[in-house]
Amino acid sequence: MEVNKNKRIKLILGITLTGIIFIMLLLGIIKTPYDPMEMSSELKLTGASFKHIMGCDQFGRDVFSRILVGVKETLIVAGAVVLIGSFFGTILGTITGYYGGILDEILMRITDAVLAFPSILLCLLIISLLGGGRNTLILALGIAFIPSFARIIRGEVLKIRSLDYIYSVKLFGASDLRIIFIHIIPNLKKVLLSTVLIGFNNAVLAEAGMSYLGMGVQPPMPSLGRMLSEAQTYIFTNPSIALFPGLIIVMMILGFSLLADAVSDLK
Repeated sequence: MEVNKNKRIKLILGITLTGIIFIMLLLGIIKTPYDPMEMSSELKLTGASFKHIMGCDQFGRDVFSRILVGVKETLIVAGAVVLIGSFFGTILGTITGYYGGILDEILMRITDAVLAFPSILLCLLIISLLGGGRNTLILALGIAFIPSFARIIRGEVLKIRSLDYIYSVKLFGASDLRIIFIHIIPNLKKVLLSTVLIGFNNAVLAEAGMSYLGMGVQPPMPSLGRMLSEAQTYIFTNPSIALFPGLIIVMMILGFSLLADAVSDLK
């Protein structure tokens, strides 16, 4: 009973945190309280108030409005990265897990080589070649995420392929494509959902880290990681401009982590 209670708590907390984040996403898409790009010399580093609930930054821009747009940018990047990683990773993992043989060896050695190379260095290499910006960041992180998805899906496909009912279907003359799309991929739903949530969590952290280094979303477009980077100079003058972006990043990571744990616990 205690275990089930803990699972429910994780699920409820995960849904609550991610729900708050998606409400902020909708606000960032529909309408922000202030123009996130508008500067004001009179409002520089002012603290939280009824008009500006999270204060203003070093240029007098409303922090809450910039966070709303920053959440939107982070989720766009994370969503695109996970889409690229899961799509191509699922294709590679399914093909190598089902067919095995020399194709499995070649593709897995390639993924091992990519996984052995630090992902942040791979991203920095791609960004240095193609230039900074959101689209380049998505491409770099998407490539870095493919091997991890492929590894997980391959392991699951190997388990499913060895089940008795797969052998029975083969005996009845089902084609490989039918077996893959009708009998294997539908059984990947649980592990794929859990992996996507974990990947989304990692993508949020990666986007924030790359933007913190100045390699992600470029100014004047707000980014949570860049907001943290810019705020560190003023941490003692107005700590709220660093506190709130950092808190939102923690909420996003914690929310998706709890959802991933809850999904993996489902029978």
